[in-house]
Amino acid sequence: MDVNRPWYACYPKGVPVNIELPHICLYDLLARTAREYPEQLAVIDGEKNVTYAELQRIVDRFAAVLYRLGLRKGDRIAVMLPNCLEYIVSYYAIQRLGGILVQVNPMYQQSELAYLLEDSEATAFIGHREQKQKLALIGWDAKLTLIFVEGASHEGEYGYYEEIAAVSSKPPSVEIDPREDIAVLQYTGGTTGRSKGVMLTHYNLVSNVLQSFAYSDGVFERPGEHILSVSPFFHVYGMTGAMNIAVYGAATIICLRRFDANHALEVIRKYRSTFFPGVPTMYIALLHHPDAETIGLDSFKVCNSGSAPMPVEVMREFERKTGARIIEGYGLSEAAPITHRNPIHGKRKPGSIGLPLPNTDCKVVDLETGTVELPPGEPGALIIKGPQVMKGYWKNQEETAAVLRDGWLYTGDIATMDEEGYFYIVGRKKEMIIASGYNIFPIEVEEVIYQHPAVAEACVFGIPDPYRGETVMAVIVPKNGMPVTEKEIIDWCSARLAKYKVPRSVEFRDRMPKTAVGKILRRSLVEEVVAKQKSVGRTE
Repeated sequence: MDVNRPWYACYPKGVPVNIELPHICLYDLLARTAREYPEQLAVIDGEKNVTYAELQRIVDRFAAVLYRLGLRKGDRIAVMLPNCLEYIVSYYAIQRLGGILVQVNPMYQQSELAYLLEDSEATAFIGHREQKQKLALIGWDAKLTLIFVEGASHEGEYGYYEEIAAVSSKPPSVEIDPREDIAVLQYTGGTTGRSKGVMLTHYNLVSNVLQSFAYSDGVFERPGEHILSVSPFFHVYGMTGAMNIAVYGAATIICLRRFDANHALEVIRKYRSTFFPGVPTMYIALLHHPDAETIGLDSFKVCNSGSAPMPVEVMREFERKTGARIIEGYGLSEAAPITHRNPIHGKRKPGSIGLPLPNTDCKVVDLETGTVELPPGEPGALIIKGPQVMKGYWKNQEETAAVLRDGWLYTGDIATMDEEGYFYIVGRKKEMIIASGYNIFPIEVEEVIYQHPAVAEACVFGIPDPYRGETVMAVIVPKNGMPVTEKEIIDWCSARLAKYKVPRSVEFRDRMPKTAVGKILRRSLVEEVVAKQKSVGRTE
């Protein structure tokens, strides 16, 4: 690690540059907390409350169930559950056995589910019974060991609670190599093509938890925190930032199956949540809630924002109205996921993703060769090195070789670094718009649009243009009850941006297409608009 990197001078005094990282497996995080804080409340899931001692007992019993059903180290086990106690138990039971958990979004339909099961070569499935029809339609119901939370109803199926109740022994000890053994197959969202299985080892995931904890500079107390867990555990951000760090920190995990602003506010008030790992769309929804200025978020120590860029104007307005403090960061599935975060104590720069975490090195390099490090302020490819960086892509050596080079992870994001070592994401290489030879980063245009008082959400992208190559388009969700026109948005941008960056067309919608974690699906919007263009062209 290069100790001369500029960001180390900006680290708060209590944050170490490097930390010692143990070679332990994920299950050891739970075992340690259960041993040290057995009576600490671990999970609140509706009416179900369990302590850490109880959680470990249930995990061990379920691991014994999986072993009795023939599952062994290295087997891939698909888990298709929302945020709930059963997900947490399944996760740590699989790690106890040395199995590989395959993350599956419960909203996936047949084709998406079939691809993940086939690619991962899964041998077992844990989920709700409502998913059985999807499995049957793709012919996988007979290929898997099926464990349903609601109980068994046919031969060859197993009931989660019935099986746990029927065992009394612990599973055998399993030898795990934390650096080499895969703990989770985290499939990428597919926003840039076919989903790839990110191989995250025990060492990757444990390291990222400890890095994040160290970077909290003592704000995250062990035990006692209450983490509002609505970011899905099946997504890497929720898995690490809400679940694994909670287990390591002896915090209480408050499970929410989906985000609803009204329900979230009720839970926050009832349980006095102290940490909230959220995404920008959640903060936007809370911001525009009718009770925004009387929400009562004073219990929050930190609101983390990740998964997508946080518009600066949204951050400022949210903090002004609620008094809560948002800390923006950056991560990706391939890095388990957190690599950067603004300091909780010390200088925070709105619009920046902050500083690299302890034990993490970063560079901004030229887009042509990917080897020449660029000076501060110049945009280039963001590359990262650290213990949280994945082992590679599952069964995909070609893609692995493309993004892992000499120990560096090539993120695909374009960034700048300032003189103090704060990083800024200016766009994705694949999302960059090239109009009349000019490079345009969508996030720059979006930041300007978000400053307009009538805009709730915005997404900017390039669409084919026979003359310019591409032209800039904006899709906007207006704030409730606020009228706004295409001309008004274009004039607003024209007064604040170079002419070539100004959207040529604006479309208004009631809602945006989003992923399960609330990230706007830019690619879906592009596909819709391009298909509409082609359709119009055929009829003219």
